[in-house]
Amino acid sequence: MLVLGIESSCDETALALVDEKGVRASVISSQADIHALFGGVVPELASREHARLIGPLCDSLLKQANLGPEPWKAVDYIAVTRGPGLMGSLLVGVAFAKALSLAHGIPLIGIDHLQGHLLAAGLEHEILWPALGVLISGGHTHLYRMDGPVDMTVLGKTLDDAAGEACDKFAKAAGLPYPGGALLDALGKKGTADAHLFPRPYTHNDNLDFSFSGLKTAGSLWLSQHPQAHFPAGDSPAKERLELADQRLCDAAASYLLAIAETLTIKAARAMERFTPRSIVVAGGVAANSVVRREFARLAEKRNIPLLIPSLSLCGDNAVMIAEAGRHMAAARRVHDLSLSAVPRGQSIPRDWRVL
Repeated sequence: MLVLGIESSCDETALALVDEKGVRASVISSQADIHALFGGVVPELASREHARLIGPLCDSLLKQANLGPEPWKAVDYIAVTRGPGLMGSLLVGVAFAKALSLAHGIPLIGIDHLQGHLLAAGLEHEILWPALGVLISGGHTHLYRMDGPVDMTVLGKTLDDAAGEACDKFAKAAGLPYPGGALLDALGKKGTADAHLFPRPYTHNDNLDFSFSGLKTAGSLWLSQHPQAHFPAGDSPAKERLELADQRLCDAAASYLLAIAETLTIKAARAMERFTPRSIVVAGGVAANSVVRREFARLAEKRNIPLLIPSLSLCGDNAVMIAEAGRHMAAARRVHDLSLSAVPRGQSIPRDWRVL
């Protein structure tokens, strides 16, 4: 079974072909350099870039896959991110997927972007069910009970700011260029964490939801009180200026990331009291952070269960995870028709598939 995955939820345009043996081909184009000029993603620019790039990228994918003179006859299903994400960006991918489905008579499958992130771990590891899924990205922080690849239940989610957004806002306020998450991690590696510098927000309760707005405020307050510690400005790439960073900023970055990671593990440990998972899956862009990986490794070791985290290339937005999620949906005989809708951030993904 060969599945084409299409991803366009934010500022990466990506397509991939995946079958039972793994990844057959994958292409991706990032818009990070464009949006860096504005300090963050500009939705209108993102959707225009998707529209410009998606066709040529598809041609490149088919050439890379070497499927023969009639490549579309080899594709069994088309899986596309339907949400959550930026509405304009999602519409480009969904419209392109619908056009391909109609033109070539290939069944269409709409994918929940967040569940796709979690299933990316299954490409490199065996997920033992039930699993605790921890999805950590720029716009979302979710806990899932994963009873199978197409059977996931949300246990908790962010009420306001996500973990990745808290990282990005601290990085931006500190003077780091967009995207600041990886640079913040690099600064933290040069510092020593103070476990008492920043709070573990919204943990003094008994629920599984998250709220990082308080931590974001605490980070902004610290930066306003230490203006001389901000990241040094300059024309050279930020990576080349890391050695010039004030030690106080490095220590604060380490402390801030520790606060985020420990908040996540506190809630994850609480979720494990509600059911007994056989593995922990941590996925999403923030799963690439070294402090998050370290703290979840400690939690998994303490509970004596496997920790599954996708490789760095599969933590960010990509089409491989969408194709893999589509492969599982197809195996469950769940498909959509051309009425498939895009679903922006803040709305629930409907369970509107039909069974073949």
